[in-house]
Amino acid sequence: SLSNRGGDFVNKLISSVKLTSIYLFIGVFCGVVGTLFSKGVSLATNIRQENPWLLYFLPLAGIFSVLIYKFLKVTNIGTNQVIASADGKTVLTYKLAPAVFFASILSHLCGASVGREGAALQIGGGSAIFFSKFFKLSEKQEKTLIYCGMAGVFSSVFGTPLSAAVFALEVVFVGRIYFPAAIGAFISSFTSYYTAVLLGAHSERFVISVVPEINFSVLWKILVLSLLALAVGIIFCFCLKHVKTLFKKLIKNDFLRIVFGAIAIVLLTFAVGSYDYNGAGIHVIEKVFRDNTFVPTAFALKILFTCISVGVGFKGGEIVPTLFIGATLGAFGGTLLGLPVAFSAALCMISLFCCVTNCPLASMFLAAELFFGKGLGYFFIAVIINFCLSGKISLYSTQKSLGFKALF
Repeated sequence: SLSNRGGDFVNKLISSVKLTSIYLFIGVFCGVVGTLFSKGVSLATNIRQENPWLLYFLPLAGIFSVLIYKFLKVTNIGTNQVIASADGKTVLTYKLAPAVFFASILSHLCGASVGREGAALQIGGGSAIFFSKFFKLSEKQEKTLIYCGMAGVFSSVFGTPLSAAVFALEVVFVGRIYFPAAIGAFISSFTSYYTAVLLGAHSERFVISVVPEINFSVLWKILVLSLLALAVGIIFCFCLKHVKTLFKKLIKNDFLRIVFGAIAIVLLTFAVGSYDYNGAGIHVIEKVFRDNTFVPTAFALKILFTCISVGVGFKGGEIVPTLFIGATLGAFGGTLLGLPVAFSAALCMISLFCCVTNCPLASMFLAAELFFGKGLGYFFIAVIINFCLSGKISLYSTQKSLGFKALF
């Protein structure tokens, strides 16, 4: 009996060492791939900003994106399917990773209004499937590896290892952390982050120069801003869902649909008279924090550009556009309420992120990492309001609602 227990201990120890090694390997791999993807998106963005005429090639970029997805047979597979695969409800293919990698860079090169974190989750999930087959892991271990992949690439792309790990664990089940994958997700996320740092990746950080003191006159303004972000978040998710459905109903051919959307983006860009709404828009967020400058209607225009871009099939994701919408909405609302621009922009960024993802813990960690830990008490209030009142509104239709959220 003692010999059997000793043998079981050795087997468990060997299994733990093997899995930990795989988590570390996935972290390094995700750090490399995430850095390549992030640098590719940044290079594509810089090239487009220096050559605005590339916007005219957006219809062609759309056609190539559809061709890539059809060639790799991953049409209609996206972040929702990655989340469902982490719950074991659908089978994911590793071919999604290269498809979304190249299609997202094309989108940024020619000016579609998309982000990169949605693509990061898909690249991570697709990569995890490949290595799960390579290492011959069990079904349960494969699920854990999907969490690791999502956390790893998100961490390397955005430079937020804590929020990336918690987001991956929290996004599948609203109201519950998937603890069996926690160790792997944190190992892969931090390994990926430090790999990306060694490779020269840029971490997104924004400075809040002034945080107001806590008093009643500030708290009611925080409440107003939080509710404003909640309303805009609900509108954004509603529009994304229904615009996509409408386009698919009206234009059934994938090629014609994305070309039509691309032409609409080109015409809208010239109607607005600005290229600020093409691409992810990180430079606009930076301008809000650095110079306290913003366009009052920017959040509404970004919603329009993003809904069309994502709705017709351009790849990249909605998280950075969400932060763009939050920053410009907060700057506008904060100015009307007499709050510091950078502070109110940050507050609405986190509020909107929480509203559209249903991930309160990840939202708090994101606030701590993006804004150097400033104003966390205010962010906590905003996150609680948006999480409790947003119902089942989400960017991700395959999320499972548990606890009181299941009652909505």
